[in-house]
This record gives sequence, structure tokens and C-alpha cells, in this order.
Amino acid sequence: MFNVLAQSDGGGGAGAAFLFVIYFAFIIAYVAGMWKAYDKAGEPGWAAIVPFYNLWVWVKIAGRPPLWFILALIPCVNIVIIFLLSMDTAKSFGKTEIYGVGMFFLPPIFWIMLGFGSATYVGPAAANNNTVG
Repeated sequence: MFNVLAQSDGGGGAGAAFLFVIYFAFIIAYVAGMWKAYDKAGEPGWAAIVPFYNLWVWVKIAGRPPLWFILALIPCVNIVIIFLLSMDTAKSFGKTEIYGVGMFFLPPIFWIMLGFGSATYVGPAAANNNTVG
């Protein structure tokens, strides 16, 4: 009979290790991009790696009131809040609404571009637009 539960070493270990290294490098670049963007906004870059505090600083960079930090912690509501924070962050760095949509759907790529690109922080967009907060 044949053994259905037998496993063979198909050499997948090397491929998995390579993917892990690529994934880890991508995460490091994502955090570095967020760190640099926070620095550009005049906030401490290390805030990008501290859970919850990074969200607090992000709300501040976007120019939204502190209540938005609480709203971003509520399931389902957070999707809308994060989308609006992405839009406001893009505007705060002089980018378009399309860039904000990109920040929402592909945050690692767009935070890297924001942090290491030529974008400069022009001030909190939401605070300057008199939007509903």
C-alpha cells in the first residue's frame, strides 16, 4: 500500500526561506518609509514602530481631531477612518486623491514612496479644510 500521510522533502525549504527574506526586507522598507514620512511631518520617526502611538501620530499628521484615534480602533468603522486618514495624509504631503487611494489599498508601497520620495509636508490637510471632524 501507499502511505497517504507520507511527506517528501521537495526542496521547498530554500524557496520558503527566500520568500521570508524578501518579505522581511519589504516590511523593513515599509517601516523605514513610514519613519521618514513621520520625520518629514515633524513628528518622531520612531513613532512608526510603536503600536497605537503610530496611529495617534498619524491622526495628528492628517490634522484630524483626537476622537479619530478612538474611531480607528472600532471594527468596521476603522475601514472608513483609515481611508479618510489616507486621503488626508496624501493631501498633507501635497499629493492627489489618487495617491490617497493608493495609500489605502497598497500602504507599504505608498508609504515607502512618501518617505523616500520628494514629497514635503505642507501641513495637516484636514485641519486646513474645515472638514467635518
